[in-house]
Amino acid sequence: MEPDLFTAAAEDRQEKDPTGSPLAVRMRPRTLDEVVGQQHLLKPGSPLRRLVGEGASGPAGPSSVFLWGPPGTGKTTLAHVVSKATDRRFVELSAITAGVKEVRAVIDGARRASGGYGKETVLFLDEIHRFSKAQQDSLLPAVENRWVTLIAATTENPYFSVISPLLSRSLLLTLEPLTDDDIRDLLHRALGDERGLKGALALPEDTGDHLVRIAGGDARRALTALEAAAGAALDKGETEISLATLEETVDRAAVKYDRSGDQHYDVASALIKSIRGSDVDAALHYLARMIEAGEDPRFIARRLMISASEDVGLADPNVLPIAVAAAQAVAMIGFPEAALTLSHATIALALAPKSNAATTAIGAALDDVRKGLAGPVPAHLRDGHYKGAAKLGHAQGYVYPHDLPEGIARQQYAPDALKDRAYYEPTRHGAEARYADAVGWTRKHLGRKQP
Repeated sequence: MEPDLFTAAAEDRQEKDPTGSPLAVRMRPRTLDEVVGQQHLLKPGSPLRRLVGEGASGPAGPSSVFLWGPPGTGKTTLAHVVSKATDRRFVELSAITAGVKEVRAVIDGARRASGGYGKETVLFLDEIHRFSKAQQDSLLPAVENRWVTLIAATTENPYFSVISPLLSRSLLLTLEPLTDDDIRDLLHRALGDERGLKGALALPEDTGDHLVRIAGGDARRALTALEAAAGAALDKGETEISLATLEETVDRAAVKYDRSGDQHYDVASALIKSIRGSDVDAALHYLARMIEAGEDPRFIARRLMISASEDVGLADPNVLPIAVAAAQAVAMIGFPEAALTLSHATIALALAPKSNAATTAIGAALDDVRKGLAGPVPAHLRDGHYKGAAKLGHAQGYVYPHDLPEGIARQQYAPDALKDRAYYEPTRHGAEARYADAVGWTRKHLGRKQP
């Protein structure tokens, strides 16, 4: 709903004296050019540029948009910039507190404003995924007829949480987590800006690095931690924000971990070797260190997928699907919830029976190929579907295994030079025991020499 007299007065006081507002609020960009990150959405002619009136004239008006991204990536900030920059009527609602009644009131006001004095209305609706289907339906006529231009923000996948008719009438803009450089830029801007800390404190490199790790790509979290640490440093009469002060303030120790140096590889190696050694507690310790250090969850998930085949293999065929599902999940949800999924996969891998037979098998096969042990494909296995193949002897004499009672044909499959090679040597660990029985039986029925 539109701001009442008291809300408007509060906003006016905040404009004149912003010191009572949180640092994250004070440092909100005033123009799109001040926005940190999301440059893929801010190019000339983009929907957001048109919403603030840049190139929005002519027969094609600005489109309604959905802003989808993790917390702290700038959804509310972008809406705030639009509210300041546009000459349109701007109304803000939150799906947490608003309902159909409030939405209809905004739409009625928008129609009056448009018909009475030609004023367009921009409606910012935060947390739209919290609206029910019926509540979202109430927006359809206004968006379709452009009685309002909708800016809807959500942290959840709109394809699952927003009705299709509303999505089809809008543009979907995906916001990415801020990079480490984006967060550093934001922190240094807040330190020196008149709206921020006005140069009162210095920020050593180690403290800045820890703030970046704490942020995890979330601008609001970074500025909140900076403000808390700055307050503590000023109370102590310090001229800089030390790492010790930051750790005391946010109650989070700085993990000694360089994501581009030895620690990155050492801790990742220790995680995998702990999984391989079936020490679930040590594996969880190294996983926690990587998470606390701000490691990319996708990197961790990739390592777990590799371990599933390298160290477990067919001893427990179920862990590879678990690791793959974990990788897909963390790509969708990110931290902090991704920690739960990574823990799930790490525990499953660490406690699974182990076998590297799949690893050694492909290693031995690749070694032979690289040595030149290949040879021609046996003639009866070659493609026989093209004209003239029979004259060359291709596919002649091939026995179709499904025509036989046991489903296995006693014929040569490997090239002559490799016909008795045995690459796969299964263990009898876990589920691989049945593969050990199967490989022995099949080699015997194929007339192969047993290793």
